[in-house]
Amino acid sequence: MAYNERLAARVRDVLANHDGISERKMFGGLAFLLDGKMSVGVMGEDLIVRTGEDAYAAALARPGARPMDFTGRVSKGMVYVGASGTSKGADLRRWIGTGIAAAAAARAAPLKKRRATSSRKSRS
Repeated sequence: MAYNERLAARVRDVLANHDGISERKMFGGLAFLLDGKMSVGVMGEDLIVRTGEDAYAAALARPGARPMDFTGRVSKGMVYVGASGTSKGADLRRWIGTGIAAAAAARAAPLKKRRATSSRKSRS
């Protein structure tokens, strides 16, 4: 799935001077990570915002927001925001602020353990 390049550029502009931000292609779209934790993203025409579970209900009450159901199940703590909720610069900045705050408060995912590879060759 392609993502709205114009919206992605607007998000980049807002995040330009924010430390710890990286971009990664995810969900068939583009994700903006804060210190490796997703904060916001762009998928199709929508902004994806990490809200955290505590701010989730309040986020859904804001214009343009709806539950994120990418896999067919609602992802609590994440919302989609349609164009009506991001058309004004102040609204976009507020959504991005919500995502940055939620990512900053989130615990880092535990590192995956690597399986040890045997250096011995099997004998036939």
